[in-house]
Amino acid sequence: MINFYPHENETTEFKRHLTDSLEKEVIAFLNSKKGGDIYIGVDDDGTVVGVENPDKLQLSIIDRIKNNILPATLGFFDVITTEIQDKTVIHIIVTRGTEKPYYLKKYGLSPIGSFIRVGTGVQQLTTDMIDRLYASRTRNSLRNIPSPRTKLNFNQLKIYYDEKGFEINDSFLENLDLYTPNGKLNYAAYLLADQNSVSIKVAKYSGTNKVDLIENEEYGYCSLIKATNRVLDKLEIENKTFTKITGDPERLQKRMIDKTALREALINAIVHNDYTHEVPPVVEIYSDRLTITSYGGLVAGLSRDEFFKGRSMIRNREIMRIYRDLELVEQLGSGMNRILKVYPKDIFHFSENFLEVCFEFEEGYRESLEKGQNEFLSGQHDPLNDLLHIITNHPTANYQSLAQLMVVSEATIKRNIQKLKQQTKLKRVGSKKTGHWEIIDE
Repeated sequence: MINFYPHENETTEFKRHLTDSLEKEVIAFLNSKKGGDIYIGVDDDGTVVGVENPDKLQLSIIDRIKNNILPATLGFFDVITTEIQDKTVIHIIVTRGTEKPYYLKKYGLSPIGSFIRVGTGVQQLTTDMIDRLYASRTRNSLRNIPSPRTKLNFNQLKIYYDEKGFEINDSFLENLDLYTPNGKLNYAAYLLADQNSVSIKVAKYSGTNKVDLIENEEYGYCSLIKATNRVLDKLEIENKTFTKITGDPERLQKRMIDKTALREALINAIVHNDYTHEVPPVVEIYSDRLTITSYGGLVAGLSRDEFFKGRSMIRNREIMRIYRDLELVEQLGSGMNRILKVYPKDIFHFSENFLEVCFEFEEGYRESLEKGQNEFLSGQHDPLNDLLHIITNHPTANYQSLAQLMVVSEATIKRNIQKLKQQTKLKRVGSKKTGHWEIIDE
């Protein structure tokens, strides 16, 4: 169930049925300062009537927005089905565009095909308004910046898309908007290529400050998707489950940090980071907290109040689109709701150029350490348990990929796998090349 407010306003539009004016409404929100939400299956007065054949309707809407509006809109909208008052409704989420003005493809960039949201209605743009919007376009978007390398391979990205059932053809890169307007591979392509010079740093300290650095690892120099998954695996290892002391007979098992909130915060930091200054996100782990810092601060035009309400304004459209395709991101703006469901707003720290999320470890974690109830002390953990966890998520991984995920040598992986086999906790099913690892339950 979503937060539904039964009246139209400057960011909300109701439609009983899908009509010919859909593209006009979407364009108006793309050209606005905040974007907006369109609900198909809701009367103008807020009465929910629902829709028939929602799956077919959803595909039709996506096709129309994608093919009838210019510049490219992929990454700036989301179409989902949702239940409101026990009726199925189509919810179209439109974020503010960064390549304004947007317009109807069949009319070209002219007043007859360009619109903007004014109050609860749509207004046609004048020639002067079109000129002003065009002059204010974001020139330093990743799409417009050429890749610093001309020869790039995308085998990793193609594998991820193939695993999700997408068709890989000769137009793969073009369909993902990985070319500049003049036909060169752009900076988004560079970030998603098999090799680049971008990495996400994960630093670990023994205390509550940066004095004693005990671990400093780089996750990257590869497709941003692969780097993201590697950091997620690393945080899954670091985010231990411990026994919280409650005074009750039953022991309460808790995570140091809420798993869902941590994942959402990391994904948000990566997707919305400003890469134009070549500053990637940084994760820092202290004895009492974990912080994730991204560069760029709030997206221009997005207030803190709108930020906390989950109003999505996308800095990197191409990256957001790909993360949506690969299901690393769900619907636009949903990540903030998942974080604020568990944590207060004050975990976010804003500055002019940076945005930091600070997760203090769950209450009772330090006490659990002191009493020896956790499986590790003073930041030390059991590498065999860590390896079992990684293998659980990557059962077909080979020695090399396991070594990369755990940031250790292949020799260490082979040695620890042999120990697990001797302890009858792990076995290999099938051949070395095509088989998989299987965890043996005790």
